[in-house]
Amino acid sequence: MPDDASRSRSNRSRQQGTHHDRPLGWGKTREMNAIEAMMWRGEADPRMRSTITSFGVLDCAPEWDRFVDACEWATRMAPRFRQKVVEPSFGLGTPRWVTDPEFDLHYHVRRIRAGGDATWRDAFESAEQFAMTPFDRARSPWEVLLIEGLPEGKAAIVIKLHHSTTDGMGATQLFSEIYSSQREHNPHKPQPAAPSPEWVRPADLLRQQMREDAASGAAGIFKGAEGLFDLMRDPVSRVKEARELVESAGRVMSDGSVEGSPLLKERSMKWRFLALDMRFGDLRAAAKSVGGTLNDAFVASLLGAFRLYHAKFGMEIESIPMAIPISIRKENDPEGGNQFTGARFAGPVAIADPAERIREIGEIVRNVRAEPAMDAMGLIAPVISRLPAAALGALSGQLTASNDLQASNVPGFREDFYVAGAKLERVYGFGPLPGCATMISMVSHGPLCCVGVNVDRAAVTDPEFFAQCLVDGFGEVLALAEDSEPPVRRL
Repeated sequence: MPDDASRSRSNRSRQQGTHHDRPLGWGKTREMNAIEAMMWRGEADPRMRSTITSFGVLDCAPEWDRFVDACEWATRMAPRFRQKVVEPSFGLGTPRWVTDPEFDLHYHVRRIRAGGDATWRDAFESAEQFAMTPFDRARSPWEVLLIEGLPEGKAAIVIKLHHSTTDGMGATQLFSEIYSSQREHNPHKPQPAAPSPEWVRPADLLRQQMREDAASGAAGIFKGAEGLFDLMRDPVSRVKEARELVESAGRVMSDGSVEGSPLLKERSMKWRFLALDMRFGDLRAAAKSVGGTLNDAFVASLLGAFRLYHAKFGMEIESIPMAIPISIRKENDPEGGNQFTGARFAGPVAIADPAERIREIGEIVRNVRAEPAMDAMGLIAPVISRLPAAALGALSGQLTASNDLQASNVPGFREDFYVAGAKLERVYGFGPLPGCATMISMVSHGPLCCVGVNVDRAAVTDPEFFAQCLVDGFGEVLALAEDSEPPVRRL
């Protein structure tokens, strides 16, 4: 991923037209990778829907026509958003992105106006309903909602994408290149033509998949022979390495030593959004004060909140099953798409001292990252992604449904960005709930860390109190830094 300086230079150069009228290189890969195919096909179970949602606070309501034009321009700059997913016949192959001959921007871009006494709670409730509505899988899986009429003349831009489109890092790459660095209209930005429509039938993809499988099968024979020769040369070492890899994969993908909290055991399709933020510098200083990282402080704050929430109900637990995504994106990887693996472990809830909790989290995450099978899911996904949708949904549920917490820390923007003339003041990310009790994401935005919380209302039966526990959990950690300010609950 580019650093802030290079990302800023990239953004400015494209907006100044130095790349002429060419689209971005973002999202050029047409075939879904194995992880993406799993997320796309796993939705046979509606609880496994993989919708990611961004809620951006704008300092004013943009002019509607300019906003629509900006969205249309973005679909030409990133043609992935004019593409839909086509499955090979019988699901026997890899889903592929093709340019939709019936693409209709009017379907994807919408607006509503809040009432005269509308609150931010009203806006977030609209975002919840928007996020929970399933995609039309015959269209490109993204939608944008502009909410006008909010307090102080502000507005909100709500963007929802199917997770098969990109991960958090890929989204940061995209928005850093299509958001503007100035409030005024830029007449010099590139103007690529709309991509030509493509008519691709499922049967065509199946035939293509069969040809590719035949070619890869022939290549596999030679690769297998090479591996067999290597095994014969040093069988003891090769068998030992294989055993260690299998054992490592078991540790990465499933920590059987911890069971889910009885308090959070129920699951449903009812989402509730919560949001808070704090100063980026304060959270980073708190982490550094005890030798930790920003991510260590983030996760430690969340686990502190879970400890406080359980205490209210008179329940003491040592740990909860949780998972975090770990980026495996390399510098030369194509922009966009999904390049991450999941790591599951026992999150230490019982540690009351925030400094000790940060250090413990740091040790756990370092050990997880050092596992030989860190990309264990990537190793098996090419096989299981070919399973029928119903079987894949059941398997995906087994991997995530027992998690009480999934936490994601996404580096965001350090500079100002504008959407059709409106300044983006804050950005909250709300991940999906693929059978887990809570999904909590932190996005850095300018001087802030914005925390978006999605809870399953069947699991978290008192979301108001849980929100206060989050404020207190982050407050414990922030108190480690001198002159820090407490977190602010926005929702």
